[in-house]
Amino acid sequence: MDNQPTINSTGSAQPLPSFGGVGGGLVIFSAPSGSGKSTIVNWLMQEHPELRLYFSISCTSRPPRGTEQDGVEYFFLTPEEFRQKIEHDEFLEYEEVYEDRFYGTLKAQVERQLAQGQNVVFDVDVKGGVNIKRFYGERALSLFIQPPSIEELRRRLEGRGTDTPEAIEARLAKASYELTFAPQFDHIVVNDDLEQAKRETLALIKTFLSE
Repeated sequence: MDNQPTINSTGSAQPLPSFGGVGGGLVIFSAPSGSGKSTIVNWLMQEHPELRLYFSISCTSRPPRGTEQDGVEYFFLTPEEFRQKIEHDEFLEYEEVYEDRFYGTLKAQVERQLAQGQNVVFDVDVKGGVNIKRFYGERALSLFIQPPSIEELRRRLEGRGTDTPEAIEARLAKASYELTFAPQFDHIVVNDDLEQAKRETLALIKTFLSE
């Protein structure tokens, strides 16, 4: 997906604010499945180009699909190459989803994107979000998108009609666990009303990138 980059604080007034400059910022999104995180992130990327947000380009050990290109959608590594980078502590965060199927974020790639003035967006699980925030500290804004309740999350998942009852129960159990990480994020955005959640998220990012 196309992306867009932080704030250049020159002190001069600009007719159209541009949230970009020398060196970018980092915005971390995490949420339980069904919270509406992807909807909010995609809206920000598509409707607010002035924020110049760009997804971090992750690594994976799976083969490319369809028209995917190395260095565009992902960096494609072999499981052996991935393990070598783990051993050399080259990842901000990584996960072995199942045997030999890795996903992860390279420190060097994030630094390259920051050096280009990009504001780098991370769409990661809660542990990955906490790890990235811990690594970058005040350079990163971490946002937890939270459903109003587990009951509402159940309603949303059932409404999708894509999961079996067993799969929904598994997702809800995982969501309950993930919700315990919320206090470790800079801000919690409760997605009770989607339009309000979009506005709140936008305001938080604009404030962060303007500092």
